[in-house]
Amino acid sequence: MAFIKRNYGWIIVTILTALPLIVLTKMIQVDWSDGFTLSLVESMGKGDRTTLDMLYHVTGEFAIRWLTAVLTCTPFFILFGVNNLFVRQAMGIAAAVWSILHFIIFIWMEGFMETFTQVNYVAGFIAVLTLIPLLLTSNRKSMKRLKKKWKKLQKYAYVAVILSLLHVALLEKTWIIYAVVVGIGFIIRIPDVKEHIIAFRLKRKK
Repeated sequence: MAFIKRNYGWIIVTILTALPLIVLTKMIQVDWSDGFTLSLVESMGKGDRTTLDMLYHVTGEFAIRWLTAVLTCTPFFILFGVNNLFVRQAMGIAAAVWSILHFIIFIWMEGFMETFTQVNYVAGFIAVLTLIPLLLTSNRKSMKRLKKKWKKLQKYAYVAVILSLLHVALLEKTWIIYAVVVGIGFIIRIPDVKEHIIAFRLKRKK
């Protein structure tokens, strides 16, 4: 019970990350009868989409959702006074995993060189590259080893989110939802706004 209480944030985020992945694995068929063969279950696509299109779309959606969630952690902490750094770490790992999966599926669909043919693809590619070192250092050993440099490194998550929003904005209109959420989060972070919110919250507790 002590382990669960101490790591409840990681457990919740891991479950929320893993459940959609379990569904996605049903779209993939692995055949070991004649070596290793990976194929798609084509009936799993919705509407006119192929299964591969569906995988590409779903992984991209979850990637941007988790990236947005990571940046809403600090505003949430400011608003409600709840601080759990390791929940944010878990969310960052989820965002990186989904982003890397999204990029792998893109390469599967279009090939690696297609990455450099459009601005939105380049933005997405740089965002994934930015997330990789963040993923590799999202653990307690790295925090202890890097110390103050760890926080500076993790701030590159902002770069990844901005590039991801650019990537999505050039593809579809749903980006505005994420942009509004991230924008409100940045407003709450403004020192004067932050101080007023904290002061109001503490006053209400009295």
